[in-house]
Amino acid sequence: MKFILGSGSPRRKELLAQIGVVPDAIRAPDINEDPHRGELPRPYCVRMAREKVMAVKAGADEVVLCADTTVALGRRILGKPADAGQAAQFLLALSGRRHRVITAVAVRKGDRVWERDVVSTVKMKHLSDAELNAYIASNDWQRKAGGYGIQGPAGALIPWISGSFTGIVGLPLCETAGLLQAAGVPVYGADT
Repeated sequence: MKFILGSGSPRRKELLAQIGVVPDAIRAPDINEDPHRGELPRPYCVRMAREKVMAVKAGADEVVLCADTTVALGRRILGKPADAGQAAQFLLALSGRRHRVITAVAVRKGDRVWERDVVSTVKMKHLSDAELNAYIASNDWQRKAGGYGIQGPAGALIPWISGSFTGIVGLPLCETAGLLQAAGVPVYGADT
């Protein structure tokens, strides 16, 4: 059996390594990630993970894992910012407020799909102009939902979370381990 990571995210690959799972191949799907008109953040995130896992070409004996992480401010989806200006807009909107980070995971083997989504709550401190400018200048916001990554310099901007830290990073390990085990992929700490 081969395990395929359907993501080009280095963070997801690193997180999988923490539970002893190393992909045999990486095949990032190329799909349209635009939200549908009026689509809410959680259903959007679940749909993205499912569409990604279905888009990855795989044999019947190959296990594919895909995930999607979405930052939600109320009903608004904050995706990956297009540029520094949009990243600053996202961070100013999040400044001093709580928001949700949703990560949906889909695992497929043949025609069978296992899915889970995890919702965590994150509070970002009120950002000073100096903090905002320094973070934008770091370029750490690039390719990150909501314009920040909690595992990097933005960790200094997050005083409180409720939920899954690894889910906020991009792959909730406890839930992911359960999905992989269901599909027959061994993980650390499991009877194999």
